[in-house]
Amino acid sequence: MKIDNSPARGTRDLLPANVAVRDHVLESITTVYRRFGYQRIETPALEDIRRLQGGQGGENEKLIFQVLRRGLPDEIAAGTPVRDLVDLGLRYDLTVPLTRFYGNNHAQLPSPFRSLQVGPVWRAERPQKGRYRQFYQCDIDLIGEPSVLAEAELIEATSQALAAVGLEGTTVRLSDRRFLASLAEAAGLPEASRDGFFIILDKLDKIGWDGVRDELEGLGLPPGTVGAALDKIAALKDLAPGKIGDALADAVPNMGDDAIEDLATTTACLDRLAENQPVSWQFDPTLVRGMGYYTGQIFEMSHPQMRSSVAGGGRYDKLIGRSLDRDVPACGFSIGFERIVDLIERGARRDTVALLTEPDVPVTEVLAAARALRSQGPAIEIVRRSGKFGAQLTRLETAGFSAFIHLRNDGGVTAHGEMRSLGSSDRR
Repeated sequence: MKIDNSPARGTRDLLPANVAVRDHVLESITTVYRRFGYQRIETPALEDIRRLQGGQGGENEKLIFQVLRRGLPDEIAAGTPVRDLVDLGLRYDLTVPLTRFYGNNHAQLPSPFRSLQVGPVWRAERPQKGRYRQFYQCDIDLIGEPSVLAEAELIEATSQALAAVGLEGTTVRLSDRRFLASLAEAAGLPEASRDGFFIILDKLDKIGWDGVRDELEGLGLPPGTVGAALDKIAALKDLAPGKIGDALADAVPNMGDDAIEDLATTTACLDRLAENQPVSWQFDPTLVRGMGYYTGQIFEMSHPQMRSSVAGGGRYDKLIGRSLDRDVPACGFSIGFERIVDLIERGARRDTVALLTEPDVPVTEVLAAARALRSQGPAIEIVRRSGKFGAQLTRLETAGFSAFIHLRNDGGVTAHGEMRSLGSSDRR
């Protein structure tokens, strides 16, 4: 019987042209991050299931691929709880593993520590277009820095990283979990209902204000309470940068001066950054982010061609404390690697030149010519001439080559023409 060669559902094979784009994105991003001092680390794909199910991963904890213990018998007694059969799980993000890494290695790390992680994560999603069970994430985290220098630096570094990839037109959206908590309190929302309030508010861009209002009232919250909370949020949208502090102090006086000052400092840093770089940002009172471990400012980057954010993060000062006997300030930013690849993949080209070689050129001469050309800088890939010349150039262009050089035997002498861009009118 023929074996099905398809990859597992929710995963995919990546062809060389796809991988070339991914390599370009990854190299561009990591080059920028290293300029800011972030150091690459690696953590295992497997983590203790108790850590992964610690209650801080939000909805992602429902999507963990759980791994059976070693040494289980072939048959399990009926009624055996799943928790007795599982001891490990595949990581669903890179933040939870980072907290364990820091708890295990902090004595050998500088303070503050700038971490850079790139790697696959796994979630038991229902496979559909643009949603995979295995995908890559790219995270930077600044651990040990209590001030908003961390937030401002993470946003600046990520803005530069996306610009280096070639992604233009992104907008930074900024808010604060302390604002959301104070808003819920000021509006009279019972503490037990606040998580549900935040989850529904996070759907605003999908279901609109009326949908949010209906779902909140569906939780049993009084219409007057719901209306008061939503009115405050609506009044804080699209504020001018200089008015954010005063507006927050008026709308949520219980928020606290420290939180308002932190936001004012971050926005001042973004304004200063925008003087020299094309950075667009806004305070977004509807921004929630789903992870339960955020304790302060939260932020996302959006792009007009993507319904979902292309990057997101925030401060999580309490999470590392679960791995140590003390809290450690921490802030991180995660790039939506797969979404960025999708955005730029159509227009991507391989920075590789095809050395288009006629069959009568000796192999020794082909290799020597390729060697000499590589010494001048470009990446050279040897391709044998076949079929109609124009049709082969079209195939090379489709494969993503940026240019070609025609190598031929000219009366017993090996010769090559000038480098020609593929897709140009003068190729020949």
